[in-house]
Amino acid sequence: MDKALFLDRDGIINVDHGYVHRIEDFVFNPKIFDLLHLFIQHNYKLFIVTNQSGIGRGYYSLEDFKTLTSWMLHIFKSHDIPIEAVKFCPHAPEEICGCRKPKTGMIDEICQEYRIDLKRSWMIGDKQSDIDLALYAKIGKSIAIGNRIIEQATYHFKDISACYNFFITHQEWLD
Repeated sequence: MDKALFLDRDGIINVDHGYVHRIEDFVFNPKIFDLLHLFIQHNYKLFIVTNQSGIGRGYYSLEDFKTLTSWMLHIFKSHDIPIEAVKFCPHAPEEICGCRKPKTGMIDEICQEYRIDLKRSWMIGDKQSDIDLALYAKIGKSIAIGNRIIEQATYHFKDISACYNFFITHQEWLD
């Protein structure tokens, strides 16, 4: 079974300006490519799991999301970073669904399509719902990014650069 790195999008992959849905507003976080290369070197498969309530709230369309996602995946591919799948929840918070984090629907779907060893996998997020998803899905370790208080994360770093700097000197923890 494969190890996986599950990534939130806004705030982790890109700077979260709030409901980012246009290419011209998408800014990759510093060191995100380096961090993902590090996980790839340790044989992790990469997955993006993202709540996109802006679709359900009518702030942008599903087509807007798909266009941005296609562009983002192209940029990752040009940096030799294969993303296995992007799973997203398009629902507004008040809608009843099984996919909105911290519910485990996106992880469940990935596990139906891929052979993932969740106990040896990681989740990186910037909100409590990301870390709760890791706990509910029984993902082995989690990383919280940012200055807000996020409980029960395995590690907490102020930004992606600090996370990368830590793991570049502690690569054995990724084995």
